[in-house]
This record gives sequence, structure tokens and C-alpha cells, in this order.
Amino acid sequence: MKTTKELSISLRKRDKTLGEIARLLGKPKTTIYFHIKNVPLSLSKKEAVRALSKRRMGELAKGRRGKSNRKFDMFSCWSEPTVRLVAHLLFDGSFGKSSCGYYNRSFFLSERFKNDMCVLYKHEPATYQRESGVIRVEYYNVALKNYLKEKSIDLQNDIFNLEMDLKIIFLRAFFDDEGCVDFNLGTKTRRVRGYQKNISVLGVVQDLLAEFEIKSAIQEKYCEITVTGKENLLKFREVINFSGGVFMNGSRKNSRWGKDLEKRKILDMMIDSYLSLSS
Repeated sequence: MKTTKELSISLRKRDKTLGEIARLLGKPKTTIYFHIKNVPLSLSKKEAVRALSKRRMGELAKGRRGKSNRKFDMFSCWSEPTVRLVAHLLFDGSFGKSSCGYYNRSFFLSERFKNDMCVLYKHEPATYQRESGVIRVEYYNVALKNYLKEKSIDLQNDIFNLEMDLKIIFLRAFFDDEGCVDFNLGTKTRRVRGYQKNISVLGVVQDLLAEFEIKSAIQEKYCEITVTGKENLLKFREVINFSGGVFMNGSRKNSRWGKDLEKRKILDMMIDSYLSLSS
């Protein structure tokens, strides 16, 4: 009997989409995705999927004109899902004219973002995947967009008064979205980096890291914050770390590893290299 992996790859080679394979095998999309992520759809199939999505969005938009029946829940107190949701919108999201969206290569982060959104809004988003592999999750609701845009401003001010566990959620969301592990024994490079073009956001991140006694430096020229040094990196791993299932992109031309590796695994390798030197 063929395994789920073998069946998934076989169906993918027959030009089945992720959703089609999941339905045929009766398995979650998260299970199927990791088996088929390196087996692309044909160009004609991609174009057909895009055309179908465009037609559905047109029908959805037409049906919504003049209507405001898609309500959402507001919240007065920050919680783990709301902090993480708004933080992801702040770091790797955008607020358009009539929608808010989240853009990331990680299937895990995209699915978690959808789950967090369900706390406020029960309707399914429009989901697309670009040629680059970036997954785009878009919610078309002007009132929801306006509300969450205001909350993204509030969060930057409120975060310093929240409990420590919520501060950790905020920081982990930042490094999941914007962070990378820069590890090269040949050049003796060991650091965690986080990119963000909004320097004020980097200032918030730096101040929060300091609350956990993690020293960092902001390089305004490169729009990034860096954490270096054995003690700081040990504290970073112990307190913040990266979420499981969040990978460095191994398909980039300048990829050091040549394959997808979890950020937290590379962080472990980097810290282990410190420990091996002292043993």
C-alpha cells in the first residue's frame, strides 16, 4: 500500500491542487503541503486556478456591494491570538483600500494567522500563492481593515504595559516574520537578524528585548536589528526563539544551506558551536 507521501506526490504529478489532494486523501492540508511543496503545478493549471479565484472574487465582490452584513467581534483586552494576529499584520502584512492581508512563504504561519483571525472574524479569506512561493491571505472587509489598522497602532503603545508572555508572543511574531539566523563558522558569524523598514518598530523590538536582558543593536542603514554574543543568543533561544515549522528559504541563490531548514534548528546549531568550543 502506498504511503500518504507517495499518493500525494502521485496526485500532484497529475496536476492536482493542494485542496484537491487533501479532499481525495481525506488528509489535512498541513500534512499534504510538506509532501508536495517542491512539486509544482503546470503553468496551465496555475492559470486555471488564478482564473477561478478571480471569478470567485468578482462574484463575491458583486454580492457584497451595498451590504455590510459581515460583522466581526471587537476586543477590549489583548490576548495571545489578538497580539499575534495584529503583530503579523504590522510586520508582514498590509492594509489596502478595502482589505487587510498577510504575506509569508510559511504555510504554517499563514494557517495560524487564519486561525487567529477566527477569534474576530468567522469568514474565510481569499488565499493566493505567488510564483515566488509567498502565500497571500487577504480579508476583504473595509470595516475590519480599519479596525485592525487602528489596533496595529494601539499595540505598539500598549505592548509595554502587557504581561511578559504577551510581549514574548509579539517578539516571536516579529522574528518569525522578519528574522533570520546568520551562522557561518568560516567567517565566525553568529547572529540573529530582524529586518523592518519602519525604524520605530525596530525601536519597540529593541526595548522589549532589553526587558528580557537581551542586548541588541539597530543598524538604521540596513533597517535591521541584530542580536549577537553567546549570552544574548542563549537568552534569546530560552525566552523568545522561533516557532516550530518556520523555515529559512533554501531555494534562494544565496542560501548557505541549499535546503529549507527550520530557523530554530539553525539557532541550535549556532549555539552548539559555542558550546563545542568551550568543551
